[in-house]
Amino acid sequence: MHEFLFGIYPYICLSVLLVGSIVRYERDPFTWKSSSSQLLRRKQLIAGSVMFHVGVLIVFFGHLVGLLTPIEIFDILGIGHSFKQILAIVVGGLAGILALAGGLMLLHRRLSDPRIRRTSSFADIGILVLLVVQLILGLGTIFISVQHLEGGQMVAFMAWSLGIFTFDFNAASYIATAHPIFKIHIFLGLTIFLLFPFTRLVHMLSAPVGYIFRPGYQIVRSRRNVATVESNRGAGRQG
Repeated sequence: MHEFLFGIYPYICLSVLLVGSIVRYERDPFTWKSSSSQLLRRKQLIAGSVMFHVGVLIVFFGHLVGLLTPIEIFDILGIGHSFKQILAIVVGGLAGILALAGGLMLLHRRLSDPRIRRTSSFADIGILVLLVVQLILGLGTIFISVQHLEGGQMVAFMAWSLGIFTFDFNAASYIATAHPIFKIHIFLGLTIFLLFPFTRLVHMLSAPVGYIFRPGYQIVRSRRNVATVESNRGAGRQG
């Protein structure tokens, strides 16, 4: 079971993430959105959304760089394993707390407001619950990590993640002795990747970068101005 969960399951999740996202974008492009409920209730949304997104982005890119950067690069840069683990605990811990606070605000808002609850699908609520649980598990791993500040456990997780992407068939064995909370955290993270194409999380792949470099201004007219323009055009045609 360990070999399946951490040696085979990652490839299933990543394959579904890639293929499923492409298929959804091609077949159901109009469902590719964040499904914002801001129009229904603005309260709690802005603060909760900003806290959640900032915290999650820091955690995500921290994991991305920390786990997928070859160990040799850290050694060349003179970054010790112990320092890297302490840095991950401090930065990841603060970002995790920020994201968790925002996530709880968003979850409370979605469950407590009848209108938002009525317009929320099972996937909307379920994926938010999974993200909150994942953040709690991630913060829970800190209590184990502080007992192993030498960085050996961090190196094991780096070897596992790199092993998955380099098709190392022994990758699962690198974390065989890891604490159960780490294994649950990894399993749930992979499951979120598996569910990614079927939820509102797909909007993460459509960051509006082009908005920053848009070519010109958007012209907005009031109804009165539009009516005046239309009446002038009509009078011109009659003349």
